[in-house]
Amino acid sequence: MPLKKLQLKAGINRENTRYTSEGGWYDCDKIRFRQGTPEKIGGWQRISATTFLGVCRSLWNWVTLGSQNLIGVGTNLKFYIENGGAYSDITPLRATVTLTNPFETTNGSPIVEVIDANGGYADGDFVTFSGASAVGGLTLNAEYQLTETTTANVYTIDAGTNASSSATGGGTVTAAYQINVGPAFVVPLVGWGASSWSSGTWGIGATSTDSIRIWSQANFGEDLIFGPRDGGIYIWDATNGLSTRAVALTGTEVPISQKLILVSDINRFVFCFGANEIFSATVNPMLVRWSDQENATNWSPSATNQAGDLILSNGTQIVAAKQARQEVLVWTDSALYALQYVGAPAVWTAQLVGENISIASQNAVAYANGVAYWMGKDKFYMYDGRTQPLKCDLRKFIFNDFNEEQYEQVFAGTNESYHEIWWWYCSTDSNVSDRYVVYNYLDQIWYYGTMSRTAWLDSGLRNYPLAATYSNNLVNHEQGVDDNETAVTAAIPAYVSSAQFDLEDGHQFAFIWRVLPDISFDGSEVGSPTATMTLLPLQNSGSGYNNPTSVGGSNSGGITRTATLPVEQFTGQIFTRVRGRQLAIKVESSEVGVTWQLGSPRIDMRADGRR
Repeated sequence: MPLKKLQLKAGINRENTRYTSEGGWYDCDKIRFRQGTPEKIGGWQRISATTFLGVCRSLWNWVTLGSQNLIGVGTNLKFYIENGGAYSDITPLRATVTLTNPFETTNGSPIVEVIDANGGYADGDFVTFSGASAVGGLTLNAEYQLTETTTANVYTIDAGTNASSSATGGGTVTAAYQINVGPAFVVPLVGWGASSWSSGTWGIGATSTDSIRIWSQANFGEDLIFGPRDGGIYIWDATNGLSTRAVALTGTEVPISQKLILVSDINRFVFCFGANEIFSATVNPMLVRWSDQENATNWSPSATNQAGDLILSNGTQIVAAKQARQEVLVWTDSALYALQYVGAPAVWTAQLVGENISIASQNAVAYANGVAYWMGKDKFYMYDGRTQPLKCDLRKFIFNDFNEEQYEQVFAGTNESYHEIWWWYCSTDSNVSDRYVVYNYLDQIWYYGTMSRTAWLDSGLRNYPLAATYSNNLVNHEQGVDDNETAVTAAIPAYVSSAQFDLEDGHQFAFIWRVLPDISFDGSEVGSPTATMTLLPLQNSGSGYNNPTSVGGSNSGGITRTATLPVEQFTGQIFTRVRGRQLAIKVESSEVGVTWQLGSPRIDMRADGRR
């Protein structure tokens, strides 16, 4: 019998059974397809040993007029600007008050009570004291995080050092409170009556009404305009430097609450979505407001400016917005609108371009090559001038393994070097983002894997794509071949497994006695990279796998090939003893310094009867 070349269709298909998907790939982790063949994805490297506080869910990159390459980093606790691997805390202040003898210490305890009748603070908030005199052997002129709000006027902090006596004092103290922190995760409520009637699936507690802290960011020139969802609008003036905090945006009728901020690319309007109404504190979740053109501080419409607003009608709340080529796309919870600039008097108009749709979260949409792609709550969509569902060979697999209580954590990003859209999400049994799914829009194929990331930023102004991790740091992706998220280098286990395919006609048994692997290790960082190819034969498509054996007769499921760099292609052969009607193959690696790309392996086999 002639050698059988194993050329399988690119991409992963989980919409059918493993046998029905014959001719393709069925399962994978940390691989991508390039030029039609699977390869291990690139590694990642932390940008510095410095970390930040909180879970980051927003990244924004820009360059100042002074050539500073900066990244805005928004977490549930703080807002930072990263520059050269260092994080400058520019979190805006909520209030600055003067207190008299506010501290009470307890001998032998680091816990200090603070009396402040002004209120407005909550557990986890940050406060900075200055001008304080020593009390109980402690001088508390530093930043602290509130550990517990005991009453409306009293909270506690941890001084980090035990007091030497019980005392009350501190003198005249200035307390600068940062804006309130936000939730890192959505916490499910439990019990009967946990939420409003019909708010969730029968018999299951609804989710908390508190949304996770998500920031939106945009540039207004070299300055940064940003704000937390359901919070105010803040501006950081680049000319003031990284040692200064952002301040509230002031002006005429500046929105006091918003769900999302965006600055239009061409004509420089500042948009707020789901904002409070003009001349009112009432928030309208379907309201779109914009400032005067080229003026971020004037939001009061008049005959002499172009500030204005409009209300979208299809849906109950605005969820997301994205700048497109000649329009601003706005998603509600049931529709997609395109905002277009028409000039005075209307200024901006809204056209309904998609209805009866959904979107998973504020960050669930990515824009690449003139097309918007997003994850809905039961399928994927695209908009290229018209809205349509995106054909997905993983739809059933992804949404059957999805934690619906954590939709808000879904984050989308582009990796345009490989023509990819990535989505991170929480699997069924996880409350943290632990899975990803990828759409290659050039080849129109899908693949997926396991990975924990909370935010993503494509390469553009920097050399590598950037991601935020639960280790409270930023990592460069597609750098190296290993996991360098922390100080310890670790291997990246990666594999791809095929669907089952017939060896002959599906009736005859076949005996495989030789394999000619075709694997390139180009790019590996060790002298002897290793990958494992496993042949998995079946008696029929409904049976379990037989146990392949080596030539020596010992039980072994693997065929291992080791090569010395540089290796472009294997030309050797491996002898095996594998018999079955159907076959699946698996290629994997789990060693430090190894990367690989599979070519077209060949198998040598002979007919071996019907029974």
